[in-house]
Amino acid sequence: MYLENTNMLSALVIGVDKLSAFTNPQDVNTGILLGDGAGAVLFGKSKEKKTYVSLIQAEGENNEILTCKTNEMIQMNGTKVYKYAVTKTVENIKQLLEKAQESIEDITYIIPHQSNQKIMKAIASRLKMQEEKMYTNIEKIGNTFCASIPIVIDEMLKKELLKQGEKVILLGYGGGLNTGSILLEI
Repeated sequence: MYLENTNMLSALVIGVDKLSAFTNPQDVNTGILLGDGAGAVLFGKSKEKKTYVSLIQAEGENNEILTCKTNEMIQMNGTKVYKYAVTKTVENIKQLLEKAQESIEDITYIIPHQSNQKIMKAIASRLKMQEEKMYTNIEKIGNTFCASIPIVIDEMLKKELLKQGEKVILLGYGGGLNTGSILLEI
């Protein structure tokens, strides 16, 4: 599947989080885990056909495990979020790979939402992939929500880790219990 027949020449993807405004520093489920951040990535249309496949899913019936109601702090059941993140993301990626007719061996990197090192290691293990292919920077940046993937992409580009022709998966999951992945060719 290719992104073609569009007049769009480029897209600016921006993620900005000010989670500190919605966390209690004394709450070990959120205050010490969630941070502020901002990132942006500019994607441009390629003259060549490049792979682009996406799969977005939602599971609203369990939305109470991660919430932020108006004028309230973020509430999270860490155990249930962990279970959701590990099982649903793996299912989502497997379905994405099937839809794209690709295998995990064809993927150079998975670029996940930087939620938790333990979650990212578990996802890599369940996908039977090398941990190095699950790119992380949470140990330096912390857990931001929307900003984490653009921040990681920026870091990887600066380190010249992403090469033309390689296939990567962007992986997001979280609030409202949504999971989304995009397989794209650099």
